[in-house]
Amino acid sequence: MTPARKRRVFPFTAIVGQEEMKLALLLNVIDPRIGGVMIMGDRGTGKSTTIRALADLLPEIDVVAGDPYNSSPSDPDLQSSEVRLRDEQGEQLATEKRQVPMVDLPLGATEDRLCGTIDIEKALSEGIRAFEPGLLAKANRGLLYVDEVNLLDDHLVDVLLDSAASGWNTVEREGVSVRHPARFVLIGSGNPEEGELRPQLLDRFGMSVEVRTVRDPELRVQVVDQRTSFDNDPDNFNNAVQGTQDALQARVVEAQNRLGQVVIDDDLRIRISAVCGELDVDGLRGDIVTNRAARALAAFERRQEVTEDDVARVVACCLRHRLRKDPLEQIDSGDRVVKVFCKVFDRPESTDRREFELALAA
Repeated sequence: MTPARKRRVFPFTAIVGQEEMKLALLLNVIDPRIGGVMIMGDRGTGKSTTIRALADLLPEIDVVAGDPYNSSPSDPDLQSSEVRLRDEQGEQLATEKRQVPMVDLPLGATEDRLCGTIDIEKALSEGIRAFEPGLLAKANRGLLYVDEVNLLDDHLVDVLLDSAASGWNTVEREGVSVRHPARFVLIGSGNPEEGELRPQLLDRFGMSVEVRTVRDPELRVQVVDQRTSFDNDPDNFNNAVQGTQDALQARVVEAQNRLGQVVIDDDLRIRISAVCGELDVDGLRGDIVTNRAARALAAFERRQEVTEDDVARVVACCLRHRLRKDPLEQIDSGDRVVKVFCKVFDRPESTDRREFELALAA
């Protein structure tokens, strides 16, 4: 029997530029509790390509064979009620390998398509009430991507964010009550020109990144050449970067395993909270996410202790979308975060975030 050909996806490590977006996505894969990523920026900047490439980069996961919720064979928090019952009764659960699910939520999706509904076919043919899982079930233990999230109906966004925050989806339909795990990394993208998200919804995304069109002519040519090479011969293109892909995949898995050992000292945590307080960030999500993202970055960098530089690299992504908008203020929200960070952490004040990021990378 000929093995199934793997889907052809542009490789993550071949994507040129957009380092902030790629780092935020990797950190959310290392620690999904960060809460997902909102990607805002120009059209045609590789947002969808990067997200699909991320799903393809990740290693296959073990799931209970035949289960529509991608239930874990060992973690009760990632099991459907049926699988958990079988596990508690001592049944030997058959397992299979699956690619990490990557679910696209179309703009025209209904709540039933998202959450699940009654299986009409079974109801008519067999006279029984059965649940037909929706996209949230399919996305469990994977990625759920919403393109143009700023154009999605508000009630669907509310459902998405509730499931992403709790890790569960509960459906009550026609006398059928179903609760199943829905642990996924929520990724939204959009163009600010097409409408803004409500602040209370933006706040529910763990991180926010901005992507801009590459202006450097040499980089633009490199992007075009990479894409052309992939389109002309995807198999050879993927084979050429397979070693780099495997190395990054191993590094992500290693970081996931190391995450629980990473510590962040009290002084750093106090100063992170001082930055949030100085910026007048509502609630405590900003503090929590910044701590988690800094720990994930330390794990990714193969360290067991968070440094100031770790906080510096993630703080703008974690806080910029939580700031109150002042229509009279001209300064970019990310630059405001950097300015306050430099003040609290006693660093030379930077007026431009790009210069600050270049200094960190040096």
